[in-house]
Amino acid sequence: MSIIELLAIAVGLSMDAFAVSVCKGLSRKKLKFADMYIVGFYFGFFQAAMPLIGYYLGIQFSKRIMSVDHWIAFILLGIIGAKMITEAFASHSPDEEENDSLGFHHMIVLALATSIDALAVGVTFACLNENIVPAVSIIGIVTFLLSAAGVRIGHSFGVRYKAKAEFAGGLILILMGVKILAEGLNII
Repeated sequence: MSIIELLAIAVGLSMDAFAVSVCKGLSRKKLKFADMYIVGFYFGFFQAAMPLIGYYLGIQFSKRIMSVDHWIAFILLGIIGAKMITEAFASHSPDEEENDSLGFHHMIVLALATSIDALAVGVTFACLNENIVPAVSIIGIVTFLLSAAGVRIGHSFGVRYKAKAEFAGGLILILMGVKILAEGLNII
């Protein structure tokens, strides 16, 4: 597979992570460079790790997970999206901490939800006898860069329109979950 093909796959896989990163940026009152790197790291790591796992576990495991991956993504994104919408309507004190939205458990759930489809890509790489190290490296780096940029882009809009942006971000996550579910059920 050429570098161009791997880059195209990497960009395609990273779009969910990018969208969620924009949502993370929307919810940040103050943006630090570390916030961008934290989000980029989680998404980049998981987008690289899932194809690697898929590659080594092979087609047999993939057949089992592929039958429910859309449900898993739908449920995880729906829960996080609903939480964001609820928080958009909740009253917040000005001194309220934001650390929880980039906390370990929260980010693991989001990173996992946005990278489940990459597991099947790993199985595809195994079937194609693709060299997995460059493939997952490119996927991880591209996802890291796009996710970090997504946080910055989201923050640019979120400072001025926090409640509306948080509501929109939650709605986007829910819609992404519905889209993934519809694709998985062959509705669209």
